[in-house]
Amino acid sequence: MPIAIAVTSPDLVLPPLDRQTPPAAVQPQPTLEQSLNGMHALIEQYGYVIALHSGADGDPAVQRLRTVRSVLESDRVALLGVDLPPLGLALLAQQLRQLSVCDFSPGVLASSARLLAHYIYAGALLGSVTRLDRIPVSLTSHAKSWVPSAQFAVLANPRPQLVRAGHEDLSGPEFGTRMLVAAGQPPSDWVTASLAPAWRVQGVATVPLPEDSTRWWGTNRLVEFAAGLHDVSVLYQLVSSVRREVCHWCGLELIGDRCGFCSASLPPPPDAQSAITARALPRGGT
Repeated sequence: MPIAIAVTSPDLVLPPLDRQTPPAAVQPQPTLEQSLNGMHALIEQYGYVIALHSGADGDPAVQRLRTVRSVLESDRVALLGVDLPPLGLALLAQQLRQLSVCDFSPGVLASSARLLAHYIYAGALLGSVTRLDRIPVSLTSHAKSWVPSAQFAVLANPRPQLVRAGHEDLSGPEFGTRMLVAAGQPPSDWVTASLAPAWRVQGVATVPLPEDSTRWWGTNRLVEFAAGLHDVSVLYQLVSSVRREVCHWCGLELIGDRCGFCSASLPPPPDAQSAITARALPRGGT
């Protein structure tokens, strides 16, 4: 039985790559009652639910999800806030959907989101950066954005970078990826004609622009892109290669240093804990 993967908007549900990839659920739903019923049904059917959402503060959808989890008093719902642009978040959800049918436990799958996100190269080609507040923008770039036909290539993840398109190179992955491209206005082929070949991607797919992309990037003059691993066997090997731990709070398996379900951090190793305690103890006088 696959683990349910949920997203906060239907435009974050990408088409499946194969017949084995299950669909994603959309949560929350229009009303609180529908959200409660929908989440309860997911828990009953799948056992565990991993809900991805933007890491931005003040999102009403996130508040609704927290309310739903609190009312249901369920410890089987993981709410994962991820600092990725909308298309990158959709790609991460697709990867988790691919892995949800594998033999990973719910805790490992939830905590793998942070690992997988590190391997997603998410950015956009922008016609203006005057309202871009997600990554640092220099005064020079702000000034240049007023120049007619100026275009900026921006990478938000895994390392922020901003360059003039066609003048400087945008750092890309050193491993094989598949690229998703979503065009706003005006359309441009720079991403598919220049960036994709430079990054040596193994395929390009065009998808609709997520509704939240214009707000995230601060303009509707954009072409958003996200490149990441797409072969489920490679994704499986990546997650399997990480040492597993047991959460001391909820008892679920996890990888990394934080539980995806209860958000508890792993305690420091015994040696490190002893050193912390020793430093905290008052020293005896002479």
